[in-house]
Amino acid sequence: MSGAITWAPLLPWPAIAALGGAGLVLLILAAARRARGTVWRALALILLSVALMEPRLTREDHAAQTDIAVIAVDASPSQRTGERRGRAQQALDALKADLAGETDLEVRTIEVPGAGPDGSEGTPLIGALDREIAEIPAGRFAGAVLITDGQVHDVPEESADPPGGPVHVLLTGEHDETDRRMVIENVPSYGLVGKEISIVYRVEDYPEPETGALAGPPARITLRRDGEVLTEQEVSVGDDHQITLTLEHAGPTIIELEAAPREGELSEINNRAAVAVNGVRDRLRVLLVSGQPHLGERTWRNLLKSDPSVDLVHFTILRPPDKDDFTPLRELALIAFPTQELFEKRIKEFDLIVFDRYVVRHVLPPSYFENIVTYVREGGAVLVAVGPEFSGLRSLAQTPLVDVLPVKPTGEVVEQPFRPRTSAVGRRHPVTASLPAAAVSPEVEPAWGPWFRQIEGLAEAGNVLMEGPGGAPLVILDRIGEGRVAEVMSDQIWLWARGYGGGGPHAELVRRLAHWLMKEPELEEEALRATAQDGRLNIERVSLDENPVTVTVTSPSGDARSVELKPTRDGKSAASVVAEEPGLYRIDDGTQTVLAAVGALNALELADLRTTPERLQPLADVTGGGVHWIADGMPGLRRTLPGRDSRGRNWIGLTRNGAQVVTGIAQVPLLPWWLVLPLGLGFLGIGWWREGR
Repeated sequence: MSGAITWAPLLPWPAIAALGGAGLVLLILAAARRARGTVWRALALILLSVALMEPRLTREDHAAQTDIAVIAVDASPSQRTGERRGRAQQALDALKADLAGETDLEVRTIEVPGAGPDGSEGTPLIGALDREIAEIPAGRFAGAVLITDGQVHDVPEESADPPGGPVHVLLTGEHDETDRRMVIENVPSYGLVGKEISIVYRVEDYPEPETGALAGPPARITLRRDGEVLTEQEVSVGDDHQITLTLEHAGPTIIELEAAPREGELSEINNRAAVAVNGVRDRLRVLLVSGQPHLGERTWRNLLKSDPSVDLVHFTILRPPDKDDFTPLRELALIAFPTQELFEKRIKEFDLIVFDRYVVRHVLPPSYFENIVTYVREGGAVLVAVGPEFSGLRSLAQTPLVDVLPVKPTGEVVEQPFRPRTSAVGRRHPVTASLPAAAVSPEVEPAWGPWFRQIEGLAEAGNVLMEGPGGAPLVILDRIGEGRVAEVMSDQIWLWARGYGGGGPHAELVRRLAHWLMKEPELEEEALRATAQDGRLNIERVSLDENPVTVTVTSPSGDARSVELKPTRDGKSAASVVAEEPGLYRIDDGTQTVLAAVGALNALELADLRTTPERLQPLADVTGGGVHWIADGMPGLRRTLPGRDSRGRNWIGLTRNGAQVVTGIAQVPLLPWWLVLPLGLGFLGIGWWREGR
């Protein structure tokens, strides 16, 4: 409780001053004339002036306020290293026990996870502390205790406005910790498929126990591309090194560098570093060779030319070279057919060769077809669209190319209306699964238009994706060595392009065929994929096999677990699991391995796992706090007065602010009216009486 005199004037201060001034002038004149009663009139003037200012005695009642302390616990991924989490919990329990008897102290505990997806972007411990302190009323902050490994990534360089209390740091790790990490210094974000890219990397050891150096003995590193080991070699530690590799496919390629463990290091999790390089294809080179003229000849050309990423070379062969009817050469062709240039010297420069109703006219000798077979086996792609000539003596099946064709002709041609159907395999294969207006089951008729001709053949290899009359193979895909082959056993796809009978998905079908032949990852019929989103790992497997699948998921820290995939649709099965750690996950189904990055591929949180006081020491110094290692023993806890030391060799202090709040106010007038009125009249009466004497 406290008291003070306050003023509550009945008139504005200028009016009181004017009245008092006028009275003072009259008193001065009376005193100059030596008038009797002047003293009593002065007393009356003073009394009335003070009464107009209405003095009051104000009394305030106060209540003591509890101080507020904050305990911030680092729960970021780096705290999973060694015994740090256990020590953090022990320190938290000890602090709460010590503070339980402080009746004038409120303790607020906050847990701070890592920032970004699954903590991959560092530990924002100071930001969380600032937000908590901002909610504490002024004068009640007693101090803060940070339980952390010191790897905090939002410490300001200079604290312009430090909190109004000490900030203490309790470190959860050990002194002189050693660790090894892989650092990728430079890598391109994209590269051309089939071309080499260079990566600059470095292996760092932190630190040598005796010398404190960042380098150590040579380290053995392993380079992986999409989980496949490419090379292993020994490199010096602390120096930059360059390594080159080739991108094999379009889309993301995950490149992983791993250094062998170092004896006594904290964790192997940051011995690995990974990057995703996006593979892009240069302009695709396609060779289209047309033979027998037909209504759909321009359909293939138009479809391939409509793709801006395709460089198309198109030749139409209408007559054999030995036919001579004296027609001028300039009327036979715009240019001579460069057979030797295309099929001997530069055949490997093409990504895809298309034969559209090709008729053997001895333009290409058998040796060139043998070159095409070799081209396919070594990774090339051939698409054959056939017509009735495929069943005759001038068929491609009568050339060495027959060795890579999955369907051999029977010699029969079926000419009747039919609607192409996707087979059981085709409904699971990405090339034909979910084609627009396709039938979802064999009993349902597809909604696209009919064809009128099918060349009969026997499928001796590959996968039949679409069928014609009687289940005859219509669209067939096959893998030959490193390459791929597709056959379309009809020349009627142009009917869909013209919209006959409602048309059909001709453009989408041809696009998918061409991209499958050129090894587009999204169209692989046996594929395992994994993506990370919102802290979950989404796994998807595409397969022509209907059997259930169980995959093994290996976390960045090496923990493995089995996950069963549930069938969905279109040959896919999927599952979604919680991804608790940031970093690179490995998913294996027994035949394929895929990698998925949760958060940043090279998480800031895991870049350096050593416990360090260096980042938080300046903040502790500027606020009067201390830094202590839990491994050396818990410091004692004291309450200190403002302005006194709040840290010691083996103790930390929280300020006792003594904050109070006003709970009540009472005001008593010092000159009530019942006192002012008789006193004023009495002074004036005495003054008149003295003047009358």
